[in-house]
Amino acid sequence: MLNRTTRHGADAWLTMERVGTMLVRDGLIRPEQLGALQVGAPDSTLPHPLVRISEMNWRSARDERQPLELEWLTRWLATQCSLEYIRIDPLKIDVMRVTGIVSYAYARRFRILPVRVSDDSITIASAEPFATDWIGELSGLLRLRVEHVICNPLAVERYLTDFYSVSRSLSGATAAASDEPVLKVTNLEQLVDVAENSAEPGADDRHIVRLVDWLLQFAFEQRASDIHLEPRREQGNIRFRIDGVMHLVHHVQTVVLNAMVSRLKALGRMDVIERRRPQDGRVKTRPPNGHEIELRLSTMPTTFGEKLVMRIFDPEVLVRSIDELGLVGIELNRWRALTEAANGMLIVTGPTGSGKTTTLYSALKQLARPELNVCTIEDPIEMVDPSLNQMAVQPSIGVSFATGIRTLLRQDPDIIMVGEIRDKETADAALQAAMTGHLVLTTLHTNDAPSSVTRLLDLGVAPFLLRAALLGVIAQRLVRTLCDRCKAPVETDLPQWEALTAPHKARAPEQVYTAVGCDECRHTGYRGRIGIYEMMPISESLRQMIEPSMDIQALRAEASAEGMRSLRLSGALKVQSGITTPAEVFAVAPPEGQH
Repeated sequence: MLNRTTRHGADAWLTMERVGTMLVRDGLIRPEQLGALQVGAPDSTLPHPLVRISEMNWRSARDERQPLELEWLTRWLATQCSLEYIRIDPLKIDVMRVTGIVSYAYARRFRILPVRVSDDSITIASAEPFATDWIGELSGLLRLRVEHVICNPLAVERYLTDFYSVSRSLSGATAAASDEPVLKVTNLEQLVDVAENSAEPGADDRHIVRLVDWLLQFAFEQRASDIHLEPRREQGNIRFRIDGVMHLVHHVQTVVLNAMVSRLKALGRMDVIERRRPQDGRVKTRPPNGHEIELRLSTMPTTFGEKLVMRIFDPEVLVRSIDELGLVGIELNRWRALTEAANGMLIVTGPTGSGKTTTLYSALKQLARPELNVCTIEDPIEMVDPSLNQMAVQPSIGVSFATGIRTLLRQDPDIIMVGEIRDKETADAALQAAMTGHLVLTTLHTNDAPSSVTRLLDLGVAPFLLRAALLGVIAQRLVRTLCDRCKAPVETDLPQWEALTAPHKARAPEQVYTAVGCDECRHTGYRGRIGIYEMMPISESLRQMIEPSMDIQALRAEASAEGMRSLRLSGALKVQSGITTPAEVFAVAPPEGQH
């Protein structure tokens, strides 16, 4: 372990020679490898020594299984210097507060990044454990205890720019909104008056433009599926939904949030002036990685202003291979058999946010071949795809799902996707299409697969139409998947396993995995989501059970006897495979037969 002392001048910064010597001394690289590192004097134009070493793609001389990756090397350096290592999570940093206490020029000069401020201390991250002149200076100036932590050098460089850029834009937008005094509001009427008369920054204000650009890029990097801009009385919230869980990103003044909403509405070709009624729009953007991402915008008037939600449709996430969706074994074989049928109707069911859109688009991408005409009728079009012929529902001009299906039937289709069955007219039109030589894919909102049959009967669909056209029903949910870096094996809780697999007598595994939490998964223990499925192909025996007075419990029992796995049983298999936890399955999948 090295003694850490305050150093001054050029010898304070880490050099390749010094880091290389430390690595050789610790047995991580061989002495002959030092020559490949181009050891020399420090140069501010060169990457940090740890970055350069990580780019060599070496493995530890002590353990060939351990690659010398940048994050691992940063941890090693922190241990060598008896300092705490942190991995920066931008969602957990109060950007305005940390950037307001140390100037950008000072932070840039010493290559430091403030990450946390409390009443009596400030935490500063850097990748330079020995350049510590600033510790005494900051402690004296701020009269706070300074805690020095070690962080990935690329993260320090990147967030030093990002945090201070966002802070400047927020400050500039706030200053533009404060030209006139803002009255303290005590009721809703005063609030409306203030909102109408206050000096808000415009949607084309350069600070607002930068903030919106940053917001979108930040959301893409954090794997957000939704962005929420929520006005409140004095300040608004910006929140992301990541892996199904909401995370607070920033607090901003309500007038700044309103200007950001106006900017996004303008990008989505919505009426910027109209704030009293809900609106929908869409934006297509291209992040630095090059592929296009679509955003669906929805506004809603609330007590304190206009709320905006953006649903992010990333083609790389939305359209996956069937294997990536979570279909395996017998479920995968049944899915392929159903989607390869020449005609009939296939229903995907589940609540909002259960992954139905992803499943349908993945199926359509798999089925869309040059020799086939694949058409869709949607409300709205979720993702524009050049291999599909897509039409949007427009009630204002008389284009409903039912009329849209009739139009598509005159377009010589092979496969039709109907966004959702909401009424008898749409159900009848979809079933008629399925009976006349077309494969029809659609969605319903029910809790499980057998309930979809009774739902259609409740809408007034004739039983003979269902018996003739229905191929199968797939119910689905999304469960969070365990983080591969930190999940840990534990002994199976037998009562919990029995509750998960009841009423089936599934054999309990000796061990399952539990969520632990690490920097990679933001200490949640989970990273990403995967589907669990209840797949009910309509066999001849099930077909004969479809009657007006059908007993749904009998239908469910017969489907189970024919091999249908309930949502919980499907989830139990994912638990057994170490993909998720029982708690996740319990949270989303109802007990079998209780719907």
